[in-house]
Amino acid sequence: MSNNRPLVAADVIARQYQAGIQSGVGKSNKHESADKHVSGEAIYIDDRLELPGMLHLCPRLSEHAHARILSIDTDPCYAIPGVVSVLTWQSVPGEGDIGPLEPGDPLLAKDVVEYAGQIVLAVAASSPQAARRAAEAAIIEYEPLTPVLDVKEALAKAHFVQQPHVHQRGDAEAALARASHRLQGEFHIGGQEHFYLETQIALVVPGEDQSLQVFSSTQNPTEVQKLVASVMGITMNKVTIDMRRMGGGFGGKETQAAGVACLCAVAARQTGRPVKMRLARRDDMHITGKRHPFYVRYDVGVDNDGRFCGVKIDLAGNCGYSLDLSGSIVDRAMFHADNAYYLGDALITGYRCRTNTASNTAYRGFGGPQGMVAIEQIMDHIARELNLDPLEVRKRNYYGKETRNVTHYHQQVEGNLLEEMTAQLEASADYAARRREITAFNHGSAYLKRGLALTPVKFGISFTSSFLNQAGALILIYTDGTVQLNHGGTEMGQGLNTKVAQIVAEVLQIDVDRIQITATDTGKVPNTSPTAASSGTDLNGKAAQNAAQILRDRLTAMLCSLHNCSAEQVSFSNGIVKAGEKHFTFADVAQLAWLNQVPLAATGYYKVPGIHYDREAGRGTPFYYYAFGAACVEVIVDTLTGEYRLLRADILHDVGASLNPAIDIGQVEGGFVQGVGWLTSEELVWNEQGRLMTDGPASYKIPAIGDVPADLRVTLVENRKNPKDTVFHSKAVGEPPFMLGIAAWCALQDAVASVGDYRQHPLLDAPATPERVFWGAEKMREHNAT
Repeated sequence: MSNNRPLVAADVIARQYQAGIQSGVGKSNKHESADKHVSGEAIYIDDRLELPGMLHLCPRLSEHAHARILSIDTDPCYAIPGVVSVLTWQSVPGEGDIGPLEPGDPLLAKDVVEYAGQIVLAVAASSPQAARRAAEAAIIEYEPLTPVLDVKEALAKAHFVQQPHVHQRGDAEAALARASHRLQGEFHIGGQEHFYLETQIALVVPGEDQSLQVFSSTQNPTEVQKLVASVMGITMNKVTIDMRRMGGGFGGKETQAAGVACLCAVAARQTGRPVKMRLARRDDMHITGKRHPFYVRYDVGVDNDGRFCGVKIDLAGNCGYSLDLSGSIVDRAMFHADNAYYLGDALITGYRCRTNTASNTAYRGFGGPQGMVAIEQIMDHIARELNLDPLEVRKRNYYGKETRNVTHYHQQVEGNLLEEMTAQLEASADYAARRREITAFNHGSAYLKRGLALTPVKFGISFTSSFLNQAGALILIYTDGTVQLNHGGTEMGQGLNTKVAQIVAEVLQIDVDRIQITATDTGKVPNTSPTAASSGTDLNGKAAQNAAQILRDRLTAMLCSLHNCSAEQVSFSNGIVKAGEKHFTFADVAQLAWLNQVPLAATGYYKVPGIHYDREAGRGTPFYYYAFGAACVEVIVDTLTGEYRLLRADILHDVGASLNPAIDIGQVEGGFVQGVGWLTSEELVWNEQGRLMTDGPASYKIPAIGDVPADLRVTLVENRKNPKDTVFHSKAVGEPPFMLGIAAWCALQDAVASVGDYRQHPLLDAPATPERVFWGAEKMREHNAT
């Protein structure tokens, strides 16, 4: 073909060129796998066809929270038909510890068990049923030891997985001493089970030269690659991780997916056969860690208007038996102990308490929600103490734009939208009129009480470990004008792949349907950061944008050379490329590039600028920017039973320039409901021996459709691009909406406070279950009687 001949009529091309792309950024494209999710055609690891000779692994868990292992007899396991191998700690050919940051997480227990649910052995058999029967047949003798199960006990004994850390500004003690009002309190914040639909699962296929192909449901493919290599005693280049999609993650598959993959790898190499391990729901809940429960103590001083003078907050995270990611998680709780408020002189101390429970881990918000719950409890306490409207107290303490705008860790709060967003939501939700109406209703109603709360969110975006703020992408253009895209992020239902495809479509100006996204693959994009910290699109989208721009620049340079025009005379629009006065389809240009020996593959890379944190000094700029939000929630409570309903929720959330409004609104709705579940119904209960009792949907209550407010109104902030140079000036939306659920918890406490005519703060622990709400109301009645 001629290098100069377009393949379609010029007038058709010109009209298409003028039309503009219909599926780039800012469009509400549906999720790229939506049809497959709804129809059941989406392929997860457990949907893959069974391979010849495939084995199944089942674990045997410790029944003790702390005990010495005296003996393990695996002979009875082999009496079960179909059993091929039993793995114990001696079976591991390489490193037996899979701690993500430092040792402390044995793949299989060796001499002692540290929590009820720790894996002691695993059985490989021809069927899952045979593997389970055999695992139960093993005879294990223990010598029970005394466990530490209570976070307050661990704190008192200085039983830590890492030493305490401090953020300090000014002299908090002196500020407290001179404050007009001083308040103290303490309370507990419960943990939360991830309850992803797809439990932890992996499939490992052994290959030649000791290579392993690992299909893992993980948010962190490179971490799984590294740990599988370490456990097997081989180099990373012999391990390839494939991750097409997860059935949910929420942080629970950032580190704790690795153990299942490593066990499969050991069995696969030992037997020379493919091995799959899919945890049963109950096993998954016993084995894996949760959102960190926290114990909070505070001592705050305010002036007569309720503004902070001095603040001391102790945040004691229950980390479980090992470090996992607890150091960074408690750090983030400390970073967010201010939420939206200027604290004045402040001393925030984070404790990482060690208990004999499963090692707690990342969960949506990564400690930030616990820090925010602490300060929002304090805000309501101040309001009751000074007989002020809680929203007024909050607004008086907001960060300013010119002054009072530096956090307790010494980062300036830039691009602050708190005041304008609160004013907008206050008006749209009709807060003042509803507050008056609710107060009147409560005065006239003896037992049914309504509550109202409007709470803000200021959430920092970035990994606070600066080296994680990087990403890569690979884009291939084929000669028919179609594109294959691969990046280092992982898709867990949040729409990451959809957004990244839209970004590439926008740069290349082609329809998103022309782009095929392939499974996240450590053999295509190496050394990936975890998809966490709300950074999936920020990092991988920017890397993909970089790769797409490299390719576009190459094509532009080629056209300039072929058609003797300047780069300014080359433009891309809606699948049409204009070079001077000539028009080409994108496929034409791809074909021209191949004929003219222009490479049609490019890798992209991105790193976030300006992130630094001096841990020793407790100060720095750990976040690239902040995302803001606000929620107004109304509830009604039956104080005779503690039962309640959420009546209405008004939400205003900041996503910068939205890449996909439909997906962003879905994330806001889902995050809010999940946050409400954490703070209302999702109660984790352990018995006195440290065994988790709420180990399935029959005993652990996640939100259902009936728990969603009948009147749910979600609005995205308009015309507020991210001032930072993020991908098309968007903002992260994965974690920030989760904290909107705090408004529901505050509204419940508002309703309970009305029983005491708002003169005392209930100081409820979280979650505010009906039982806790009932006893809170009883406490208010007792206060009235005195």
